[in-house]
Amino acid sequence: MRLEGAGSAGGHATAARALVQSAMQAPVDGFSEAVMAKAKLCLLDYLSCAFEALPLPWSRQAAALAMPVANGSHLVGHDTACAPGDAAFANAVAGHGLVREDMHAGSVAHLGVVVWPTVLALAERYPVTGAQALAAAIVGYETGARIGRAIVTPELAGLFRPTGLVGPFAAAMAGARVVGLDVDQALNAFGLAGNCCAGLNQWAHTGASEMYFHPGFVARSAVLCLDLARLGATASESILEGEAGTFRAYARRPLGTPIRLFPDGEAEICAVFNKPVPACNFAQSPCQAALQVARQVAGGSRGIESVRIETTHAAVAYPGCDATGPFDYPLQAKMSIPFGVAATLARAAIAEANYDCLDDAEIGRLVAATRLLADPAYTAAFPARQGARVIVTLKDGSAVASAMDDVEAAGDASIRRRFTEAAAAVLGGERARRIEAMVDGFEHASDAGELARLCAVPGAEARPEREIGR
Repeated sequence: MRLEGAGSAGGHATAARALVQSAMQAPVDGFSEAVMAKAKLCLLDYLSCAFEALPLPWSRQAAALAMPVANGSHLVGHDTACAPGDAAFANAVAGHGLVREDMHAGSVAHLGVVVWPTVLALAERYPVTGAQALAAAIVGYETGARIGRAIVTPELAGLFRPTGLVGPFAAAMAGARVVGLDVDQALNAFGLAGNCCAGLNQWAHTGASEMYFHPGFVARSAVLCLDLARLGATASESILEGEAGTFRAYARRPLGTPIRLFPDGEAEICAVFNKPVPACNFAQSPCQAALQVARQVAGGSRGIESVRIETTHAAVAYPGCDATGPFDYPLQAKMSIPFGVAATLARAAIAEANYDCLDDAEIGRLVAATRLLADPAYTAAFPARQGARVIVTLKDGSAVASAMDDVEAAGDASIRRRFTEAAAAVLGGERARRIEAMVDGFEHASDAGELARLCAVPGAEARPEREIGR
């Protein structure tokens, strides 16, 4: 007798089975050099965020919950080895702590902060090579991105956090490859992960900190789902298209076109961009346009009478992005497009320090003088491009404007500089150089788990005994 969780629904192949088969069968050596290079850059960017965010309250709170165990998985920047789920949770929260994590606009999701913590935690338990770990991560990004493109709308994103909604599927598929599940086991892990979709966007209205923990909930749940599937637990194969499945439950509509991974050889990880500044994705291009305006305004921001921001409907509609204050927490400011633009105009810079100025009178004056509008052309171009225009009217009646057709992502040099500074501050320059070198050659590493041990503080690097069976 075959249970529905381990077979097909109603005798027909399901969307989940087709997706999982594709995810598990993607060859390790089937990705181009460009795709592998992008994956390694995203990995380095994730680590830079995790190191830099270690002193922040949410990072410390998540790490404090990790219970040390022998031969466990390591926390970034700590001497703690713990159960893989604990490590995945703490490292995911740290990676999200700056609000500078990588972004996939089509799914409105941050996939790196759920995929990498899961892969690295499990790579310390199961023997996989660096090439296998990279392939697993690429498949995880692909899974979350493709499901996200199919389900996420501005209306849905207004209620549910897309990272919490599609992240469990992404992390589960990445982890299934690391653990070495067969297709039926991976399908059960995928179905179980569908029951872990969570993350409400009320935080965006209050500035509270639950947002930072969303990726941690995802990564820890993914590890649990994988363990359950490995032990024989079953789940609904019709988790995507079923009458009470993911699409009907969250999108309130049936699944339309079947979800395909890597169509025409394209990989979604290449559509991911790395944020230049630690703020909401939707604030990036408006702030960059504002910086260009600030450089053209003689005498500084005090000569500005009013500000007009034009961007995508998705940006205007996303919770917290239209906030005009009062701002009680830095997170509210990081989400607010008016605050980000006003701070950029007032400071003539885009920097983390901008979000420490919640009571700055000049920033407050500019926020109050700002209008945020959706532009039809920018809206039509989204999510392929995220354009924005900032127009300021000066007190003498003249106007200065600047536009960005798309966000200008952080490049290789910027990501490497950020990583070096953050990792060296915790582990020292030599250890930081060793980590960067390992990431650069990760596809040649015989033991992917060594990277997680390198990212722990000295003394936590001893090679643990491995679980031999898969």
